[in-house]
Amino acid sequence: MKLKNIGIILLILGLLFAIAYFVRTNSTSAIEYDTTTAFISSIQKTSVVTGKVIPEDEVEIKPQLNGIIQQILVEEGDEVKNGDLIAMIKVVPDERSVYGAQSQVNAARLNVQNGERQMERAKELFAKQIISQQEYEDSELGFNTAKENLKAAENDLEIIRNGSVSGSSTANTNIRATVSGTILEIPVKLGDQVIAANNFNAGTSVAIIADLNEMIFEGKVDEADVDKLIIGMPLKVSLAAIQGKQMDAKLKFIAPKGNEEQGVVQFKIEGDVFLNDSISVRAGYSANAIMSIGKKENILCVNESLLQFNRITDKPFVEIEQEDGSFKTVNVEVGLSDGINVEILKGVKEGDKIKVWNSIEDEDEDEVRRRQDRNAEEFED
Repeated sequence: MKLKNIGIILLILGLLFAIAYFVRTNSTSAIEYDTTTAFISSIQKTSVVTGKVIPEDEVEIKPQLNGIIQQILVEEGDEVKNGDLIAMIKVVPDERSVYGAQSQVNAARLNVQNGERQMERAKELFAKQIISQQEYEDSELGFNTAKENLKAAENDLEIIRNGSVSGSSTANTNIRATVSGTILEIPVKLGDQVIAANNFNAGTSVAIIADLNEMIFEGKVDEADVDKLIIGMPLKVSLAAIQGKQMDAKLKFIAPKGNEEQGVVQFKIEGDVFLNDSISVRAGYSANAIMSIGKKENILCVNESLLQFNRITDKPFVEIEQEDGSFKTVNVEVGLSDGINVEILKGVKEGDKIKVWNSIEDEDEDEVRRRQDRNAEEFED
């Protein structure tokens, strides 16, 4: 008897569960959904490149001789012209160079003494008509040449010791601007030792000068977008330091070789920036450049949030409202996207009413699963 009662109770509970499940699974038809239609519009896909604005050319000013900074006559930010005096150095002679120059002076002095003796000897022989006049003049020329060589050797020695020749209007100890522009940086201070550039050393930069009226944007583009860029295409450059303003620019360089950074291949790009008087730009400002990497006009579009994706194929689909109010799952082929709207190439026509998933009443997980299962089954069929 007791077992019979238990069986009846279990039967009743099972019946109630079946009724509840039936009601729940069929109640979804009562849910009302918002719809929106496909429309004709234009889509422009843009890419934002992070970089900085820098002078097109920066010139490093270096000394002609080794020495110690004795005086600095400009400050960072000063405007200078080609030839303006920037700094002065005190020459610190290199012992090896001094020794070599002194040896050249000694050798030249001996040549002068020898040339003088030969000329006096030739003069006596010419007076006795033993040698010709041409031979005498040759000896005189040799003596004069020896004196010139001695003078040159002495000047070289003086330059090595002092940086210039006595009485010269220009001195190698004077460091002058080689271009006009703005002093960006003075990387030395009084008392610093500086080295002239040579085949084995790049030399010490005393100042860095650039023309701030000629600026470029420099950034890096991902390899996925680099093939969409064209030399001469327009850019819109915005500066982090100046909000709400943009500058026009034009792409002028795309690196032929990419560099891998954190697993992603990046290509360097440069663009000429067209400055205007309303924006004061400093070298090194961080900047973003916006460029168009794709544009289509008069194309069929839907809001990208309407797309769902098949859990088996990962292909997109939408649900289109039918005449009886039901919704039919339709696979779609998409094209260009700007992150808000997406181009529809196949599956939807203009005016189709597409289900909006942020509807009046949110779906539960079971309904989402059933919808995905239906789409997967239709794909398999």
